[in-house]
Amino acid sequence: MMPQQLFAMIEFFAYDTVKILVLLFLMVFVMGFIRTYIPPSRVKRIIAKARFGTGNLIASLFGAITPFCSCSSIPIFISFLEAGVPLGIAFSFLVTSPLVNEYLVVIMLATFGWKITAAYVISGIALGVLSGLIIGRMKMERYVAKDLVSSEKRIKCNSLMIRVRFGFNEASSITKKIWIWVVVGVGIGAIIHNYVPQGILEVIGKAGYAVPLAVLLGVPMYGSCVAIVPIALALFQKGIPLGTALAFMMATAALSLPEAIILRRAMKLKLILVFFLIVAIGIMFTGYVFNYLQALFV
Repeated sequence: MMPQQLFAMIEFFAYDTVKILVLLFLMVFVMGFIRTYIPPSRVKRIIAKARFGTGNLIASLFGAITPFCSCSSIPIFISFLEAGVPLGIAFSFLVTSPLVNEYLVVIMLATFGWKITAAYVISGIALGVLSGLIIGRMKMERYVAKDLVSSEKRIKCNSLMIRVRFGFNEASSITKKIWIWVVVGVGIGAIIHNYVPQGILEVIGKAGYAVPLAVLLGVPMYGSCVAIVPIALALFQKGIPLGTALAFMMATAALSLPEAIILRRAMKLKLILVFFLIVAIGIMFTGYVFNYLQALFV
């Protein structure tokens, strides 16, 4: 192990661990504080009145404006569940958040142009909406950890300090339950991030089943779309179809082994597998669509 690589791995691990844990604590605190004003039953009633798919679209659009990676999105996902947001709608946020953000849009505009960027943003939001709708229809709430989901008990808070204390206690409780999974997940991510060779991507990108292979290769890796855009561009410039390059980028950003490990604390393995399978199929479909459009117009 080279000293430079070791230092980069340690730096990656320390930064992401602290970032995710701090974000987890702050988001659960804020959502806990808000819950003292809005009981979970009211949240459910408001969402229940929304037309079909509206809640998923709102969650997906909210995910598109949050600059988080797949692991950093989990604290907000958990906060949604605590607030009584339906599982499918919460998943719409979890899918879109790492796929689309303002930093990604700027970088893609500079590298791929506005047409490809616009098509990518629309496909990322659509993937979040459709994935959330499918998971919501499957009624898999029983696979979510009970201690991380909102109860219907009324929260009695008659002063600001009591509300702040409630939020703090909620954040402390959830952080204590999930921190070890964050450490393990980010640790594996740090190893993958610094030691998975990138040269193999060019070989796989030109294989007969390039899109599925690109997704399978991207899932174990860990990184944000912003970091993967230059790699996707390099693959595209070397003759790899656009859809294949984007499918690799999306799989790397939206699905990762560290994300699965952290989610394992919040839900059972069956729900994680269903989530990964649905999103992976959606990404492969998106990749094929982009490849078809490229062949049609180029």
